[in-house]
Amino acid sequence: MKKKQKNVFIIGSKGIPANYGGFESFVDKLTLYAKDKDIKYYVSCAVYSNEEYQKLEKEFTYHDALCFRINVPNIGPGKAIIYDLKAIKYCIDYIKKNHIEKPIIYVLACRIGPFILHYKKQLHKLGGALYINPDGHEWLRAKWSFPVKKYWKMSEQLMVKHADLLVCDNTYIEKYIKSDYSKYNPKTTFIAYGSEISDSILNKDDVKVIEWYDKHGVKSNKYYLVVGRFVPENNFETMIREFMKSNSKKDLVLITNVSDSFLQELKEKTNYDKDSRIKFVGTVYDQELLKYIRKHAYGYIHGHEVGGTNPSLLESLGITKLNLLLGVNFNKEVGSKAAVYWNKEAGNLASLIDKCDLMNKTDINKLGKLAKERIKKHYSWEYIVDRYEYIFNRFDKYLK
Repeated sequence: MKKKQKNVFIIGSKGIPANYGGFESFVDKLTLYAKDKDIKYYVSCAVYSNEEYQKLEKEFTYHDALCFRINVPNIGPGKAIIYDLKAIKYCIDYIKKNHIEKPIIYVLACRIGPFILHYKKQLHKLGGALYINPDGHEWLRAKWSFPVKKYWKMSEQLMVKHADLLVCDNTYIEKYIKSDYSKYNPKTTFIAYGSEISDSILNKDDVKVIEWYDKHGVKSNKYYLVVGRFVPENNFETMIREFMKSNSKKDLVLITNVSDSFLQELKEKTNYDKDSRIKFVGTVYDQELLKYIRKHAYGYIHGHEVGGTNPSLLESLGITKLNLLLGVNFNKEVGSKAAVYWNKEAGNLASLIDKCDLMNKTDINKLGKLAKERIKKHYSWEYIVDRYEYIFNRFDKYLK
């Protein structure tokens, strides 16, 4: 007997094809690596300009997923909440109109907690289920004011309370959900974020490689690399300050979306501009070029301490041999014995950098091999997509 089609609506990412960002890349890879042809994906895509929205097709197909565009007013931080609300309403209307049986709506992040019960009731009336990815601790991020942090925490609480299933990308997030919200007896499962381990298709003679290295005065294998969003909780200040304390003759190359105010703050606090080794080089959206830069870094320094499994960390473990990670639980779970760890105590990272500079090739290669094996075994997209298809096919098990 032919298996019935499962219909999975994914909202909360900015959309696919992915340019940048964890959720966007996740949805892109989930649809790219899909094996079960009886699962049909529908993906919301945000458009933040009315003029652009009018020009674009309202629906399009990508990786066999039906993608629908949502016109979102560009009103600052609140636009993410408006986007999720408009997207979930679109999904409910689409499900009703097309008489879709047993749909799943999978919401990425906990932004619409105060409104979620209303939509969950509608979804349950239609025989559907609500899956939620709680992401990391959004309410802990330094950039938010106290009232906004209170909203994020309250929103998370309500999303957890009303989810049929919470998909956590890190076991420490899962433990936190089960512990802090035990009164709701939440149903959870752990499925990590994924990563690829393929090398870049570029080589040292490609024009874009030569131009990038020449432009920034960087030499292959003569730099430590940092890749991540330019926010305080990613510990840019600590990494820069400690690198400046180290005796390394290598550069510190920071690939990030620089904001002038935070950059000025860092300059005043660290005087990094007086150290020629510290190099802010902007963003690199070309994934093949970024892979090449990762592979030819001497080491990767990771300072993220808020959130779950970080995509940038997985990418680095898949490509860069020597990884220096901030020793918080999230990072230790991912890196295990395939990385070295530092803490924020003054002098700790500087000392580790000096030690890493003296490491022999055999030890570095050993760490690189362990890192690749870890990604292959636990974080490959093939494995992650298998796990997702499993929970999408066991829909009835999770309905509250």
